[in-house]
Amino acid sequence: MKKIKTEDAVGLVLCHDITRIVKDVVDDTPFRKGHIVREEDIPLLLSIGKEHLYVWEYDENMIHENDAAQILYNICRNDGMHPSEVREGKIEIIADRDGLLDIDVDRLCEINEIEEIMIACRSQYSVVHKGEAIAGTRVIPLMVTKEKMEEVKQKAKDTPLLTIRPFTVKKAGIVTTGSEVYHGRIKDTFTPVIKAKLKAFGIEVCMHEIVDDKPDMITATIQKMKEAGMDMILCTGGMSVDPDDVTPLSIRNSGANIISYGAPVLPGAMFLLGYFDDGTPICGLPGCVMFASATVFDLCLPKIAVGIKLTKKDIARMGNGGFCPKCKVCHYPNCEFGKAIM
Repeated sequence: MKKIKTEDAVGLVLCHDITRIVKDVVDDTPFRKGHIVREEDIPLLLSIGKEHLYVWEYDENMIHENDAAQILYNICRNDGMHPSEVREGKIEIIADRDGLLDIDVDRLCEINEIEEIMIACRSQYSVVHKGEAIAGTRVIPLMVTKEKMEEVKQKAKDTPLLTIRPFTVKKAGIVTTGSEVYHGRIKDTFTPVIKAKLKAFGIEVCMHEIVDDKPDMITATIQKMKEAGMDMILCTGGMSVDPDDVTPLSIRNSGANIISYGAPVLPGAMFLLGYFDDGTPICGLPGCVMFASATVFDLCLPKIAVGIKLTKKDIARMGNGGFCPKCKVCHYPNCEFGKAIM
């Protein structure tokens, strides 16, 4: 950096913050480190006693932090997002729609391993809403070499780092099983819980039937919902290993390919996930989904809602982070439950 007369500093970059204090009127920092001095700044700078400034010397091989942040934003950006104004060398990325944040984590890590480069994102597969900030980009110093930014571009390649996957599942069918509900001995309190969870992702329950604990009846109802074009089918009740719990068998008999019956998640160990040949998902929901604030279903539903097809390996990986600590006050999803596997 070098010391220069304020009048000669137009177009150059400040190396320090400049504060302005007027007793009982103002106490602020109108010019921050990294600011590019403009002609209209000169009168104010002189009025607060700054006849000289410390600025960066011009180097054609260097890029200002604001321009570098824009380059980093450009390698992140995708449909459904926009940048904030650049401020103090930082650009935040704002969601334009609701959806699931999908990050190319491997490429993100490669880029962040480059010295002086920083891209910070929400967690992989976070549910995001329109207007929320999902990431921020900047470089660490005020100036960075063009060569380094070229390295960033090469590692980034031509595919955006970030994607907001929109929720594509719109119609759901619920099959409520259980002789006690079917014969009216108890009220169905499971379905309202499921409807509320689905509504958060824009999914409407278009079909709902209560059936007895009879495999043929359950299977026929599932097949009817499948033929009616439901985007997903959920079966509640009858998911344990008791002799009367025949929902898993009924789902298998419907023609669905079972990905997993059982998941390394508590609550939710008796969860079942399958897919029909056309990709339509079907879930068997254990009773804990009815009363626990967060379960395996809450971990899987966001991915299912955007059309991600879960695999046996995906389910197995849920053991890492899949134990709910059952806090006295539930803060899900702002907690550790499921974060390691989201």
